[in-house]
Amino acid sequence: MSSGRSADGREVQIPLQQSAPSLVPPLSSALAIAPPSHRFLPLHGGFRDHFLETPEAKYCCEACRLVLCQPRQTECGHRFCQSCINDILSLQNPVCPADMEPLFKDKIFKDVCCHREIMALKVFCRSEANGCQEQMSLQQIPDHLNVCPFFEVPCPLGKCKERMMRKEIPDHLTWKCKHRESTCEFCMSKMPLTDLQKHKETVCPAFPVSCPNHCSFTSLPRSEVLHPSLPPRSVLRTYGCLSRHDSTFAAEHLRMMVKRNCLFENKVEDVKEELMERYKVLPALSSRLSELETQNEELREKNRQLEQKLATMQKLMSSHSEKLLELELELRSLRLLREEMENLRGTLENVRTRLSALEQGGRCGAGSTHTLASLETQLSRHDDMLSVHEIRLADMDLRFQVLETSSYNGTLIWKIRDYKRRKQEAVAGKTLSLYSQPFYTGYFGYKMCARVYLNGDGMGKGTHLSLFFVVMRGEYDALLPWPFKQKVTLMLMDQGPSRKHLGDAFKPDPNSSSFRRPLAEMNIASGCPLFVSQSVLDTGSYIKDDTIFIKVTVDTSDLPDP
Repeated sequence: MSSGRSADGREVQIPLQQSAPSLVPPLSSALAIAPPSHRFLPLHGGFRDHFLETPEAKYCCEACRLVLCQPRQTECGHRFCQSCINDILSLQNPVCPADMEPLFKDKIFKDVCCHREIMALKVFCRSEANGCQEQMSLQQIPDHLNVCPFFEVPCPLGKCKERMMRKEIPDHLTWKCKHRESTCEFCMSKMPLTDLQKHKETVCPAFPVSCPNHCSFTSLPRSEVLHPSLPPRSVLRTYGCLSRHDSTFAAEHLRMMVKRNCLFENKVEDVKEELMERYKVLPALSSRLSELETQNEELREKNRQLEQKLATMQKLMSSHSEKLLELELELRSLRLLREEMENLRGTLENVRTRLSALEQGGRCGAGSTHTLASLETQLSRHDDMLSVHEIRLADMDLRFQVLETSSYNGTLIWKIRDYKRRKQEAVAGKTLSLYSQPFYTGYFGYKMCARVYLNGDGMGKGTHLSLFFVVMRGEYDALLPWPFKQKVTLMLMDQGPSRKHLGDAFKPDPNSSSFRRPLAEMNIASGCPLFVSQSVLDTGSYIKDDTIFIKVTVDTSDLPDP
């Protein structure tokens, strides 16, 4: 028996014998088709069920942001689905995406308490879209889906590929399934509906056929066609002869053979045409395969280049970390100096106050002259110490600014403010050129800077802006290859929307003294005296808010590690 609903909505029992023939499996087992156990858990990531209330953030995976499935907790306290944490651990040097802390497989454990709480969360049935209104805890989902009338299941007969709601199985097995059991109306044999027609046309013993020997019987059951008095079957039955006779029908036999041979020849021609069509497609497929192999090689090469860039970035990040530590130490010493200066200033103010008081009281007695002289000496000493600390503080500020703006990837972005004033000073001969802050090809690489003549230099004086590249003396020059051979690109940045930057590039001359190892603080500058004309500079969008930007790039792709 199976449950269903009548037209007026009342629940009724449907007997299996009335809903489908005996080929159909018992309806109780058909209606209890359970979803595979692995279907309850998502293949990857967390649960996507429709929860009655939005789950709290602590129940969500840090990777996929879904409700945790088989939760795992890391050493840093964050939770992930089992499949998500496995994906992360498969990476090289895995880190927690929430706080970038390193992850170790042996320090990740099952979060049983969290799993228990998640399994208790209330959800709607997964067949809600089909009309099921049931609500239950997440862990009750598998048991409910085993009996849910709205859950989609395959046909229990196996050969049928259709899927339907569980409550529709009786109707499907009775009227719709192509593989349902049927009965031959001639011999009363039972078989699947798909085999019924073939059964009638070929083997049904009670199916009415005409006698192949053209006897007086026009229609009789197939089992009675083979008369016992007839000779054996014709050896030409494969050509269409169904009669049992001797060789008296030679002409008819030849006609059958010709007809059958013509059919074979037509089929052979069709096969030849099909083969020719396929041969025509083969060159295109071969070409496409070659293109795909080429693309595959290109992707492998790009992947290799990306891995190299990633390794370079990791080295750069490591060097930047060391530089940040150095900056923190400099900043700490700078703060100590400022605190010491504030203390000195306070002491100096106290001395000045006392000195003023003593000057007023000293007018009444000569004995204070010696004390006044002592205080003036002390005041002078404090002034000297304050001057020394101010000089040290200014030097520390300068060093901090240089460290803060230094670049260690071979690229300099130089921002020049007060362009009009600086150019006027260059025209007046007060400040002919400006030097940029130093930049480096790496933390242990070449030290370089840029030099600009806003009013031009040499051939470009008065008509052009001249831009030069300078190799400076660095701390690690002894470890670097000389002469300097890296490609240098000079560029004036366009601040307008078109971004039509002006640039020039050159390869250093190994015989030039400008690119040998520096013996002084810096080598002779080398570059472009006619870099950009003043007319282009003034009419374009290269000057904005009285500021220009200059970019210098040094190619570090083939630079060996020191």
